[in-house]
Amino acid sequence: MLNTTLKTTSIDCETGGVRLDKFLADTIPDLTRSAAQKLIEQGRVELLGAPVRKSHRTSPGETYIVQTDEPLETCAVPQDIPLDIVFEDADIIVINKPRGMVVHPAPGHPDGTLVNALLGHCGDSLSGIGGEKRPGIVHRIDKDTSGLIIAAKNDHAHLSLSDQLAARTLTREYEAIVRGTLKDDHGTINAPIGRHRTDRKRQAVTDRNSRAAVTHYEVIARFHGYTHIRCRLQTGRTHQIRVHMAHIGHPVLGDLVYGRKKPELGLSGQCLHARMLRFAHPQTGEEMTLTTELPGYFRDVLRSLGGAV
Repeated sequence: MLNTTLKTTSIDCETGGVRLDKFLADTIPDLTRSAAQKLIEQGRVELLGAPVRKSHRTSPGETYIVQTDEPLETCAVPQDIPLDIVFEDADIIVINKPRGMVVHPAPGHPDGTLVNALLGHCGDSLSGIGGEKRPGIVHRIDKDTSGLIIAAKNDHAHLSLSDQLAARTLTREYEAIVRGTLKDDHGTINAPIGRHRTDRKRQAVTDRNSRAAVTHYEVIARFHGYTHIRCRLQTGRTHQIRVHMAHIGHPVLGDLVYGRKKPELGLSGQCLHARMLRFAHPQTGEEMTLTTELPGYFRDVLRSLGGAV
């Protein structure tokens, strides 16, 4: 049996007239409607200090206190996994993450992650702010997205980089190949992103329980039926580039979640690479710009399309 602990969450409501179980399922990640109903029946959802009845409908301005079962966190263990290190000093380490590597332990991926590799390489010299499962991790990229990711070796560096992310002064640029031919040479997608209403594992452009999301893009090259683009994140929502490009009708090539549901041009994962990071060094304040070459899978696709590599 999985050991669990109780997690208490405070949820503010801005929507009126919605059944409470549906509101909770739409708001809490990975909570189904039936699970929300059980929480209400067990008295684990409170309003103004008292359990809420099953028939309750939401009102704007209400705040619900919800107790959910959370798996007990286990410490990530060090593993001897090779790393492609782009930069390292006493404060930070920047890794060129390969496609297919998960960033931190999660259900279904207890080890073999970037965090396990970082612990094997850095030992105890990683920031503890991210917790025992995410030591040093300041930002993430998806499993099948390759490219640059930065980790902090101490709390000062972690806080500095997190502040830069919040202030949008930590620049992240990606390259991608998308389906279809983009007409404009550059553009901006300004569309809020939140959890998909019916598929809890996906994100979607939505006005409901969402956060602002802005992606800037420019065309590098056009091919028959495909476009090679560069994207700069102004915000950093989950799956942001993938969701935004699909939203405008140009999903990332190989994206089986937001694009075609079968492999294309030999890819069964998104053709998306985090190519550049620009930030102020947390100790010296020096502006740093780090880049990496396109990986082999990306270059192979470009060759197949007739592009220069």
